[in-house]
Amino acid sequence: MHSLKTLTLTLVACLFFVVSNAQKTTTTEEEDTLSLTEGTIDNQFEYVIQKSYNYQEYKNVKKTWLYQLKAHTLDSLKALQNDLKTTQSTVDSLAQEIVTLKSNLSETESTLADTNEEKDNMALFGLQMSKDNYNVLMWSIIGALFFLLLIFIYKFRNSNSVTRLAKKSLVETEEEFEEHRRTALEREQKVRRQLQDEINKQKTLK
Repeated sequence: MHSLKTLTLTLVACLFFVVSNAQKTTTTEEEDTLSLTEGTIDNQFEYVIQKSYNYQEYKNVKKTWLYQLKAHTLDSLKALQNDLKTTQSTVDSLAQEIVTLKSNLSETESTLADTNEEKDNMALFGLQMSKDNYNVLMWSIIGALFFLLLIFIYKFRNSNSVTRLAKKSLVETEEEFEEHRRTALEREQKVRRQLQDEINKQKTLK
């Protein structure tokens, strides 16, 4: 009976040891994937949070890490601003092309209305053709222009959507950075106050 109890306790201890090592290994692997110099801004913030020194319910963050995060965030903001400028340039170009297509379409419709008032036989580029053939040709041109107009309108709307998403992402990134900066400053101030209180306490004891 005593041997069975000892064996049971030994098996439980071994199982606990294996589970603990597996959890430690998993945690270590997750931490190894984070970096302050690579990955997304979110991963870099997560790296700082995990690697920072724990003091009660606070985190003591290195200033150099904060400066690196600030630099990386500013770089990301600059990249987003450049993308916004490129997108805006594309939108302006598409808008100008749409205006040109609308103008061409209006001119074509005007020409078609004038030719409908003429005789059945008419000259086009020095060639005589029937009114029916002429109408088929004109409507084919209009259809092609209208199809191109729809394509450019689609691209224009898509560019607007990309621009809105980029602006939203920029605002969210700025708000996230400001919140992290404010939180870090508050934590640093609290730690300094606690440190000063401890120094004053030690001086009083001496």
